Amino acid sequence: MEIYIEDKEFKKLTFTEKPLEKGEYECCTFSNCDFSNSELSSTIFLDCEFVNCNLSMVKLTGTALRGVKFKDCKMLGINFENCNEFGLEVSFENCVINHCIFYKTKLKKTFFSNSQIHETDFTECDLTNSVFDNCDLTRATFEYSILEDVDFTTAYNFAIDPEFNKIKKAKFSTENISGLLTKYDIKIVG
Repeated sequence: MEIYIEDKEFKKLTFTEKPLEKGEYECCTFSNCDFSNSELSSTIFLDCEFVNCNLSMVKLTGTALRGVKFKDCKMLGINFENCNEFGLEVSFENCVINHCIFYKTKLKKTFFSNSQIHETDFTECDLTNSVFDNCDLTRATFEYSILEDVDFTTAYNFAIDPEFNKIKKAKFSTENISGLLTKYDIKIVG
């Protein structure tokens, strides 16, 4: 039997041994919780917030994330590709999002802010109108991705090949434009 929980705050809980109960969570806040390696599959999160949580290696098969905010979270090795794609809407602020997979995920208008996004896979991802505000994209993969109208003006350490991505109207700064030329192994001076 699945549960429905609304407007509840979960603080300093560990879900590694006893997982969060499957069900629907609406307008809930999870603060300083440890979800590492836990099973959140087939759970629904509506307008929820995760603050200072460890979500590393969490399983999200069929999980619905609608209007979910992640702040100051550690998120290593998460496969977002397996989430329920209907209404998928997330934002990330001050998070570590390393070694994650967003393969073929629709993330239109997604806001990434002050986050470390190392070696994360955005292959065939639709990021139309998204923002990478002051994000470190070291070795993040963008291949056959839709990056139209994406704001990369303050992002850094990225390598995006314009020949293998749709980048129409994407925004870059003069300081980071070299990230579009990485494959040519040229030096930009001045």
